[in-house]
Amino acid sequence: MADSTPFALVDVFTEQPLEGNPLALVPDADALPEGLLPRIAREFHQAETTFLLRPAQPGVTWRLRSFTAAGIEVFGAGHNALGAWWWLASTGRLGPHGGAGRWHQQLGSTVLPVEVTVDGNRRIEVTLEQQAAEYGAELTDRAALAEALGVDGDGLGAAAGLPVAQVVSTGAAHLMVGLRSRRVVEAARPDAARLRALLPDVGGQGVYLYALDPAEPGAGAHARFVNPVAGITEDPATGSAAGPLACLLRRHGRAGDQLAIVQGHALGRPSQIRVTVTGDTPRVTGRAALAATGELNLPSGELIPPR
Repeated sequence: MADSTPFALVDVFTEQPLEGNPLALVPDADALPEGLLPRIAREFHQAETTFLLRPAQPGVTWRLRSFTAAGIEVFGAGHNALGAWWWLASTGRLGPHGGAGRWHQQLGSTVLPVEVTVDGNRRIEVTLEQQAAEYGAELTDRAALAEALGVDGDGLGAAAGLPVAQVVSTGAAHLMVGLRSRRVVEAARPDAARLRALLPDVGGQGVYLYALDPAEPGAGAHARFVNPVAGITEDPATGSAAGPLACLLRRHGRAGDQLAIVQGHALGRPSQIRVTVTGDTPRVTGRAALAATGELNLPSGELIPPR
C-alpha cells in the first residue's frame, strides 16, 4: 500500500486561479527523505516545488526547500516562498487574524524576514525581504547575446545609461537584460543551449528580459524570465529576479523606491510583482490564489518515521 502526503497548488503573484506562477507545495515535509524531494518536484513538473519543514535555526518560523522540475534545488526568495507563506496564512497555520505579523524563513543557510498583512476584505498579502543587492559582471558580447535571445542586435538596451546585460543577485544571481521595448521582449525566442554557454562566464543563473514601456497603468517594467541552468523553460512571475531588477533600475535613476513589474503575458498567465527598495535591499510583495489540493501517493515505506 502506498504512503500518501498532502499537497497544494498555489498560483502566485495574482488573485485569480490559473493565472500567475503556479507553485506545488508540500507541507509538513520532514518525513520525506532527501532523495525523494527532487523526484516529487519532477513529478509535479512545475517551475518550482516547495517543501515546508521544521526550522533548523533559532528564531525561524519555517524552513523552506525548493526544487525545479529538473530536480535542482534553488534558494532565492521568490514565488516559491511567497506562495508557501500565503498558503500558511490562508490555512490558519500562522494563527488567527489571517496570520498577520512578522515571521522568519530559512532558505538554505540564510534567514530572512517575512511580513503578512490582511486587509478589510480579508485578502492576504505577503512581503518577502531579500538580501541586499550584489552587482556582478556585465555580459559584453552583444552579438552572442542577441543570437542567444533570438533578437536583433538593435533590440538590445532598455535605455541610455543602463547596462545592457548585468548579473544582479539578491539571493539568486540572474542576468538582467534590457531590451528596447515590450514588443522586443515578447518577440524574443531564447535558445537554452546558447544561454547555458554564456551564463557561466558572468556567474548568472537565469535571464530576466525587461523593457521600460509596459502597457499596464502604474507598472514600470515588462519582463520575461528563462533559466536554462535550472531547467526552467519560462517562468510567468519571478520574484527572485524582480528584486534585482528594481535595485538595478533604482541605482541608475530609472525607478524610484517602488516598482511594479508585469510578467507572464507570453504564457497567458498575467502576473504583477511589486517591489519596494530601501538602500539596496528589496522587498517583494504579492498575493496568491489556491488552485488545487490533493494527496500524493509515494512508494510504500519511504517515509521517515516520526521521532
